[in-house]
Amino acid sequence: MTQTNHEDHAAPGNHDADQENKGTISLYGGIAMGTGVMIGAGIFALTGQIAELAGPLFPLSFVAGALITALAAYSYIKMSNAWPSSGGIAMILQKAYGPGVVAASASLLMALSMVINESLVARTFATYALRPFGMEQNNLLLSVLALGLIVFAYLVNAAGNRSVSGFSLVMSAIKIGGIAIFALTAIWASGLFSGAFTQDASMTGGGSFLASVAFSILAFKGFTTITNSGGEIVDPHRNVGRTIIYSIIICVATYLLVALAVGSSLTIGQIVEARDYSLAAAAKPALGQIGFYFTVIIALAATTSGVIASVFAVSRMLAMLTKMKMIPHSHFGMSGSIRSHMLIYTVVVAGALAVLFDLSRIASLGVFFYLVMDMLVHWGVFRHLRHEIGAKATVLLTALAADGVILAAFTMIKLRSDPMIVAYAIGGIMLVFAAEWIFLSRQSREERE
Repeated sequence: MTQTNHEDHAAPGNHDADQENKGTISLYGGIAMGTGVMIGAGIFALTGQIAELAGPLFPLSFVAGALITALAAYSYIKMSNAWPSSGGIAMILQKAYGPGVVAASASLLMALSMVINESLVARTFATYALRPFGMEQNNLLLSVLALGLIVFAYLVNAAGNRSVSGFSLVMSAIKIGGIAIFALTAIWASGLFSGAFTQDASMTGGGSFLASVAFSILAFKGFTTITNSGGEIVDPHRNVGRTIIYSIIICVATYLLVALAVGSSLTIGQIVEARDYSLAAAAKPALGQIGFYFTVIIALAATTSGVIASVFAVSRMLAMLTKMKMIPHSHFGMSGSIRSHMLIYTVVVAGALAVLFDLSRIASLGVFFYLVMDMLVHWGVFRHLRHEIGAKATVLLTALAADGVILAAFTMIKLRSDPMIVAYAIGGIMLVFAAEWIFLSRQSREERE
C-alpha cells in the first residue's frame, strides 16, 4: 500500500457522520461509556470463567489483561489522534488496508464480537435479576429479561447521543462506587488470606493461565467503544487518548478490588459453581443478606449501562461501514437514517443471540473474533501507517506478539475442552471473509458497469 496524505485516506461518509454529532460527548461521558462496557462484561459476566482457568491466580489474570490491552490501545490511540472518526476501528482498518476484503471482514468481526458482548451482558443482567428468587436457571425468564434490557438499550440510544452519554455517566458513577463499597467491605470482613487465596496456586497450569487472559482481554475491550465514537467526543485529538487511558486505569483498579473480594470470600470451586453470579455469591457469606441484595442492584446497574454503551458503539460502527460501502444495507421499507436502521439491526441480532444461544460458549467466539481483528489492526498499522502517525514499531510488534501468544493458548485449551467452539470460530471467520469477498466483488463489477 502506498503511503498518502491524510486527505487521501479519508473514508467515504466520515465527514457527514462526524459533523452530525461533533462534540456531543464530553471527556467524562466518554469515560463513562468505556467503563460501562468494560465493567458490565468484565466483572459480572466473566469473573467465573477467568477463575476456572486461572485458579487462585485469577486476580493476576486481570492485571495481565490490562497490560496487554494497554499495549493494544497504543495503535488505536495513535490512529484516533490522527483521524478521530465515528467509524473508529473501521476507519483504522480502511486506512491500513484500503476499502477491501481485509478491512471490511476485520471490521465486521469486531462488530460481531461487540454484539456477542451485548448478549452476554444482557443474559448476565437476567441472571442477577432472577437470583434473589432462585429462578436463575429458568431459560424462558432469562431470555425474556435479557431481551427486555436490549429493547430498553434501544430506546435510550434512539433518544440521542446526549441521552446515552448522560445515562452512562450516572450509571457508571453508581456502579463504580457501589462495587468499591462491596469489594472493600468484603475484603474487610473476610480478610485477604482466606477462600481461594488459601488454595495451592500450583494447581494452575501456565497454558490455562494464559488462556484465562484471553477472557480478561475481552473484559477490557470496551475501550474500543471510545474509538468507535472518536468523532463525537469533545476535542477528540486531545481527549480520545485520555479517555481510553483513564478508562483502562479505572477498570483495572475496579477489577482487582472485586477479584480480591470474591477470592477472599469463596473457594475456586464455589466461584466456578456460581460463575454467572459470582459477586452475589461472594457477598452473602461476607456481608449477609443485605450485602447480597446490594450487590445484585449494583450488578443490574452495571450490566444495564454496559449494554446501552455497547449498542451505541456498534450501531455507529455498522453505519460507518455501510457509508464506506464495506457491508450491504437494506432499508426494509423503514424511514429514517442509516444509523437508525443499524441501531435496529444491532438490537435484533443481540436479542436473538440472548434468547437462542448458550452465551458462555458464545463468549469464547467473542474472544476469537476480537483477537483476530486486533492482530489485523496492529499489523496494518505497523505495515502501512506507523511512519505517518509516528507509532513505534517495537510497541506495535509487542502488542501483536502478545495477542498471538494468548490466542494460541486459548485455542489449545478450547481444543481440549470444547473443540467444536474452535471449529465454529474458524468457520465463522471464514464465512465473514467469504461473504465480504462476494459482496465487494459484486459491488466492484456493478460500479464498472
